[in-house]
Amino acid sequence: MELLIWGGAAVSLAGLAALVWCILRVWTVRRAGASEEALRQVVQKVVPLNTGALFLSVIGLMMVVVGILLS
Repeated sequence: MELLIWGGAAVSLAGLAALVWCILRVWTVRRAGASEEALRQVVQKVVPLNTGALFLSVIGLMMVVVGILLS
């Protein structure tokens, strides 16, 4: 069960890293003074990645909880 806990922590951290990347991507484009249309295009590309990163974080946290409950 220890492997499940550490694996879940790694998956959750990978999701968190992807979330930080999504935030930084939009933030840099916004600070660069891009047009509204350019910003909208970047956000549309980042939203699926952001959703996937949230899903990855949730799955990782679920793995940690299940590992704790089973140990």
